Amino acid sequence: MSKKPLKSTLIVGALTFVSRIFGYIRDAVIFIVFGANAGTDAFFVAFRIPNFLRRLFAEGAFSQAFVPVMTAQMQHGEEDFKRMINHVSGVLTLVLMLVTIVGIVASPVLIYVFAPGFNDPQQQVLASDMLKITFPYLFFISLTALSGSILNIRQRFAIPALTPVLLNLSLIAAAIWLAPKMQDPITALAWGVLAAGIAQLLFQIPFLIHAKGLPIVKLSGASDSVKRVFTLMLPAIFGSSIVQINLLVDTMIASFLAQGSISWLYISDRFVELPLALFGIATATVILPLLSKQHVAKQPDKFSQTMNWAIRLSLVIAIPAMMGLVALAAPILATLVQYREFTLIDTQMATLSLMAYALGLPAFIFIKILAPAFYSRQDTKTPVKIAVIAMLTNIALNLLFVWLFTTLEVKGSHAGLALATSLSAYLNAGLLYVLLHRAQVIHFMQSTFALASKVFISAMLMYYLLDKFSPNLIAWTSWDISTRALALSALVCLGVASYTGLLWMLGTKPSDLKLKTD
Repeated sequence: MSKKPLKSTLIVGALTFVSRIFGYIRDAVIFIVFGANAGTDAFFVAFRIPNFLRRLFAEGAFSQAFVPVMTAQMQHGEEDFKRMINHVSGVLTLVLMLVTIVGIVASPVLIYVFAPGFNDPQQQVLASDMLKITFPYLFFISLTALSGSILNIRQRFAIPALTPVLLNLSLIAAAIWLAPKMQDPITALAWGVLAAGIAQLLFQIPFLIHAKGLPIVKLSGASDSVKRVFTLMLPAIFGSSIVQINLLVDTMIASFLAQGSISWLYISDRFVELPLALFGIATATVILPLLSKQHVAKQPDKFSQTMNWAIRLSLVIAIPAMMGLVALAAPILATLVQYREFTLIDTQMATLSLMAYALGLPAFIFIKILAPAFYSRQDTKTPVKIAVIAMLTNIALNLLFVWLFTTLEVKGSHAGLALATSLSAYLNAGLLYVLLHRAQVIHFMQSTFALASKVFISAMLMYYLLDKFSPNLIAWTSWDISTRALALSALVCLGVASYTGLLWMLGTKPSDLKLKTD
């Protein structure tokens, strides 16, 4: 019995939790200071474009292609390993420089493409100007992703998990300290993004040196393994990051909806990202190197055991997290962001989209943990086919739901976009699982089904209690911040206690969540 994968996941999850807490503080500060309006919509578009590309590298295509190939390369010795790192860093640096230059020059066109509904010329110019500042963030944060992947291969997960906190601190400082000094205060956030990209890369360099993994940038003499990394990256961009592509589509359509829709979708997505990052991304980060080693060593039984362990662990977290977010969507928003410029109407609108996104949380997490089963085997074609199906489904559902909400004159058309994203994510995750099962990569285990049943029953009880004891939104609004915080904390404690208590009474033990590697 080995506790190391679970321990590593908990370490990554704990440090990610620290980063996400600062992320919530960051978002609360932004919305309290600036509100949800045309200016914040413009910033979130200018931030989402390079941030979307960052997701492809930091949490998606690059790591999914890089880690398996590098793990196999380590079998040939340390010198070959370092040589490959040097060549990969050289090619990646050159590509990023070119993409960044093109992004800065083409910023007005990019704003038009990704936010075609911005009809106000001032909003278009503001978004374009901020994108010119934020786009170089892609260069620095992608090199940070390369550094993090090297550290993960060395089994050093803590520093890459903690690094994102610097982005949150930078944006908090920009909103509080820099914004009052700017002619247009919202542009301070764009400068905060750029500063954060530089800071995150510099932060990881000493740890790379200590791990003997600091790359020496080289362009000449790239090996076949380097070419394979970038060949695998192209299809992996779609396979591992379809959720982010769907979110971009949501942003494009939301630009045609009521002012503030982009901001409501953004803050809703941020609250869903906490459990997704804590458990989905953290688990995927830990299992990818392990799966790659098991594939190279030709250990299919251990490979299947690792995948089943990841599924069980995710079930225990994803289902209650989904129901908890649905039950407490309004109290969470009222407690954490509804102050000053963020109004009651903003909370009501954001609640709708948060509930819709929360319904898709289990699917978002399962995509993160199922995709590595393909990428560790250097199969990127299959997830691409699935991703394209899911993306087309999402677009069709987006248009359908917006049309229905508009035709029926239902408030909150933006929530239809969130719901479409969730439904398409279930299709994505379901197809990934079915194909893995058919390929006998994952063997169905009765114990996993039994655990899922216990989790669902326990989570339903938790939802019932949270819904029964949670006051309505008007009551939350009438309270001061300390009363809101105490009430929300009490509800969270009630949810955790009721869920874990019933789960324990139904016979679930901590040993059920350990990975057998013997």
